[in-house]
Amino acid sequence: MDQFAAYGHAIVSMAGVALLALLLSPLSAMKKTRIGLAPGAQPEADYGSATYRWHRAYSNLTEASGSFALVTVAAILAGGNPVWVNWLAALFFLSRIVVLIVHVQGLGRPDMSLRTYTYVFGWLMCILLALTAIFAAF
Repeated sequence: MDQFAAYGHAIVSMAGVALLALLLSPLSAMKKTRIGLAPGAQPEADYGSATYRWHRAYSNLTEASGSFALVTVAAILAGGNPVWVNWLAALFFLSRIVVLIVHVQGLGRPDMSLRTYTYVFGWLMCILLALTAIFAAF
């Protein structure tokens, strides 16, 4: 698999995002179980609640991870510049760690605050990865 060696950081970033989701899933579920919610139930929308914030951290990550994986794999398969693909993927992964911390700690308001800006930063990394894939394909 030498053709993918140059994309090592991007591949590790995808694995890191998957590991975050795999760790957040049971942690979020345990929080919900402690307050008596059935499996799959959503807590009341209240950013003052640690359970809700853990639930949102997990949900937000799973919502973003599919797009991230798609654009990263597309950029790799299209032969996008490895430096750009690695940086953009690594920055997305780091942004997800920051989003997790912001959610769990309850930092910022629900919208147009630190929570929004950290999310948009990761979203922008996905847009740039998609553009990298498109330009590399043509």
